[in-house]
Amino acid sequence: MTEGKDFRRQPIYRGKIVDLGLEALELPNGQSVELEIVRHPGGAAAVALDQEDRVCLLRQYRHAAGGWLWELPAGKLEPGEMPFSTAQRELVEEAGVEAEDWIDLGAMHSSPGILTEVVHLYLATGLRRVAKSHEIHEVIEIHWIPFGQALTWCLDGTITDAKSLIGLFRAQAWLRKGGLPGAKDSGS
Repeated sequence: MTEGKDFRRQPIYRGKIVDLGLEALELPNGQSVELEIVRHPGGAAAVALDQEDRVCLLRQYRHAAGGWLWELPAGKLEPGEMPFSTAQRELVEEAGVEAEDWIDLGAMHSSPGILTEVVHLYLATGLRRVAKSHEIHEVIEIHWIPFGQALTWCLDGTITDAKSLIGLFRAQAWLRKGGLPGAKDSGS
């Protein structure tokens, strides 16, 4: 995503999930810069809406955020995994539900000044319960919140997680346009 310009990368740290490096490049305006860039595989999140107009929100402990956050079921893309498959997998693993119907709500950049992560958002309906199993490092409470209440939480600051805010507002916009979930996702 450097507009076709060459850049040099000096690795600083490579972990299990992220890769931090200094990238020297020429910007489209001709200026030469050195940027600290964190490369991340990306992720996917699901706005799971049940027949009672409740949305699945996870109350999850996040050390980096300093405590508990309200979030949509979500996770990172595994090597070779498509975003839609990630959303399906994470919905089962974290919320214990599968969805029959999926709508692609588009993608979002988490923090494009320093981070390459792109999160793909989906609306999931036609839910049915299945077995779930959280990863050991996840501390999660599953809650089914009235959709209107979740939107109020977006506005009053209860929900601060960016992917959840954007996912919930995009789902609201899609539903207000008269979109009734029922079309299968094209696998984007």
